[in-house]
Amino acid sequence: MSPSPLSLPQQALAAVDTRSFFKLHWTCFKVLGINASNSSAYYLGYSLLLQVLVTLCYPLHLALVLFDSADASKNIQNLAICVICVVCSMKFAIYAARMSRIRELESIIATLDARAQSLCERRYFVVIRKEIRRITFGFLSIYAAVAVMAELMFFLRNEHNLIYPGWFPFDWRATDLKFYAANFYQIVGVTYQLLQNFINNCLPTIALALLSAHIKLLGIRVSQIGYAGESPEANEEELLCCIKDQEQLYNMLSVIQNIISLPIFLQFTVTAVNICLPLAALLCYVDSPFDRLFFVVYLFAVPLEIFPICYYGTRFQLLFDKLHVEMFFSNWVEQTHKFRKHMILFCERSLKNQTATAGVIIRIHLDTFVSTCKTAYSLLAVIMKMNE
Repeated sequence: MSPSPLSLPQQALAAVDTRSFFKLHWTCFKVLGINASNSSAYYLGYSLLLQVLVTLCYPLHLALVLFDSADASKNIQNLAICVICVVCSMKFAIYAARMSRIRELESIIATLDARAQSLCERRYFVVIRKEIRRITFGFLSIYAAVAVMAELMFFLRNEHNLIYPGWFPFDWRATDLKFYAANFYQIVGVTYQLLQNFINNCLPTIALALLSAHIKLLGIRVSQIGYAGESPEANEEELLCCIKDQEQLYNMLSVIQNIISLPIFLQFTVTAVNICLPLAALLCYVDSPFDRLFFVVYLFAVPLEIFPICYYGTRFQLLFDKLHVEMFFSNWVEQTHKFRKHMILFCERSLKNQTATAGVIIRIHLDTFVSTCKTAYSLLAVIMKMNE
C-alpha cells in the first residue's frame, strides 16, 4: 500500500509545480496543428490541412445530410453527432485564438507555485497531482469509450455503410476504394474531433481545479503565520505577500473567465439537447442492441463532460469563502497593530462573492448541472408527447 502524503518525509516530496499539469494539453495542441513556436512550412501545411479537413469540413459533411435517412434512429444519431462536432470545432477555434491568455495563465500559476514552499503545502501538492491525474484519465476514458462504441457499430453492421451518415463529393458506394476512403476520412476525423473535445473539456476543468488548489494553498500559508517563531516584522511581510497572492488569485480567475466563458456557454447550450436525444432514441426508435449500447454510452458521456467543470466551479467559490476563516487560524492575537490592519483588509476582500460564469449569463456551478438535466427531461417530455 502506498504511503499517505501526510506521512512522507520532506526530502521525498517534490516542489510544487502545478503548471506541469498543462504539458499534455500543449502536446495535444501540437498534434492538432496549434503550435506558434513551430513555423516550418511542413508544420504550417499540416496545420492548415487539418483545420480545413477536420475542424471545418468534418461537421459540415455531417450537417449536409441531416434528416436524409428514412430511419428515425439514424437521424437522431446524426443530429447528436453533428451538434457535438459543430460545437467542438467552435470551442477549439476559440481556445486556439486565446493561446496568449493560456500562456498568461501559466505565468500566474508559476508565480503562485514559487510561493508554495512549506512542508504542508508540498504534501498537499501530492494530493493535487493525484486529483489532476484522475480528471485527465476520466476524460480520456469517456472519449475512448465513445470511440470504441462508434467503431464497433461500424464493424458489426451487416450492411455496407458509413460510421455516420455524411456527404462526400463522390459516390462512396460506387467502388470499394471510395467506400474505404470515405470511412478512413470519418475514422481519422472523429479521432481528431475527440482529441479536440478532450482539450475543450479537460483544459477548463483543470484550470478551475488549479485555481481551487492555489486557494487552498493560500489558506494553508495564511493559517501558519505566527507559529514559526519569526519576528513580528517578518510576519507582517508574510501577510503582505499573502495579500499579493490573493490578488494573483483574483487575476487568475479573471484570466480563466476570459478563456473559458464562451466555450463553456456553448457547451451548456447543447448539453441538454444531447442528453435528451439519446434518451428519445432509446425509448422510441432504436431496435439494434449495438445501437442501444452506443446510445447508453453516449448518454453517460455527455453529462460527464460538464459535471467536473460545474463541480470545480462550485469548489473554488466555497474555498474563496473560507479564506477569512483560515486567516483566523493564524496566530494573529500576538501580532502587531499593523498586522491586524492588513488582516482586516485580507478578510474583507475575501468576503466578496467570487463566481465563474459562462457567457456572463450562466453560473459555472453544480446548480447549473442540475438545471441542465431538468431541461433535458423537459425536452424529452415534449418529444414523447409529439411522438404520441
